[in-house]
Amino acid sequence: MIKNYEEALSFIHGRQKFKKIPILDRMSRLMAQLGNPQDSLKMVHVTGTNGKGSTVAYLTSILLEQGLSVGTFTSPFITRFNERVSLNRNPISNEALLKIVQEIEPIILDMDQADIDGGPTEFEIVTALMFMYFGQIQPDIVIVEVGIGGTYDSTNIILPILSIITTVGMDHMQILGDTLSEIADQKAGIIKPKIPVVLGNVPDEARLVIETVANKSQSELSEWQKDYQVVTNKRTSIYPQYTFRSGRIKMQLELSMVGEFQIQNSAIAIQSFLKLSQVLTMVPSIKSMKKAIKETRWPGRMELINEQPAIFIDGAHNVPAIDALITTIETDFSQQQVYLIVAILADKQAKKMVDKLLRLPNVKVILTSFAAPYKQRPSIDTTDISEHSTKFDTVDSWQDGLVKVTQEMSSDDILIFTGSLYFISEVRNYFH
Repeated sequence: MIKNYEEALSFIHGRQKFKKIPILDRMSRLMAQLGNPQDSLKMVHVTGTNGKGSTVAYLTSILLEQGLSVGTFTSPFITRFNERVSLNRNPISNEALLKIVQEIEPIILDMDQADIDGGPTEFEIVTALMFMYFGQIQPDIVIVEVGIGGTYDSTNIILPILSIITTVGMDHMQILGDTLSEIADQKAGIIKPKIPVVLGNVPDEARLVIETVANKSQSELSEWQKDYQVVTNKRTSIYPQYTFRSGRIKMQLELSMVGEFQIQNSAIAIQSFLKLSQVLTMVPSIKSMKKAIKETRWPGRMELINEQPAIFIDGAHNVPAIDALITTIETDFSQQQVYLIVAILADKQAKKMVDKLLRLPNVKVILTSFAAPYKQRPSIDTTDISEHSTKFDTVDSWQDGLVKVTQEMSSDDILIFTGSLYFISEVRNYFH
């Protein structure tokens, strides 16, 4: 019997991370025994290689501004585990989490005995916890972010009122496939018959796959720069400004998050809200949407954590996200010396990520390691990459790198920690 919050977390984290053969049957059986609380919820399903968290944050802000109660399911957490399941931006309480885990533990242990390959995985249990919590509270809307992919993700037992695909890029290839088409097909797995879909800016190879699935499902597809348009405006600060247009709606927007990529994330959220307003018969307010977008912030995405010297953290953890970070540096910091302290998980395309960063003329890269989240997913051994290049420095710990860089920096220089969401979470907690 689980007695306290710490034991509940240990129970969750002690579970198997992945199964060799991905299936939804186990998740369906678990939720059936728990009464299928997910079936009573109005949900938005979000997948994508990058941009999920920020898109969820923008959409949450818009819905809250409309006066709705909003549940969110996101990963990974930045400060503490409870953030993953939040209501109106407030994480689930320790008490509520404990009570639900105590309720589902006996069912999971029974499944452990009955299933040949063992019972539910860690993510399946966290997903069940989320469904149970929101099933009890009944928010107006629940925004559910997939863990990995879409088709076989444990969240994919839901019937949402809207599906969102933010981006498609090369990541998790060992699970999702080695080509953009294969990865897109996995992400398109969240598309349900006759349920509308909002699609972000994706490569043509991926777009064709998603269009095919949407057509077969008779799902209305809102496409980037086709069904909703974005024009980037001239900057007056480091914060992006743009014009959004969709049907009769047109508005000028300014963001409070750094990075050109946030234009796409916020635009996807706006188009998603416009589609939701049709489903839920709400009247969209341009004033409310502009206010919500302006006020949205999301931890760990080009987040300024120290002003003097200027220190940012950015959770770029794969090649497409590194490309987005490079665009931000080229757009906003091209006239400044930029220091990058980089730590990457070993199962990522670390060499390719570092090589891309090294091409920037005003950047100095310092590679390090960190206390990775799981033994199965260690951070890279810096010597593995340093054998291939002498263009960057290495330090044993990021704290050593911080001391070294801040001693070198002038008042105009920029320092960015990046390479992994888990890494920047560790850095953020240090500064906060």
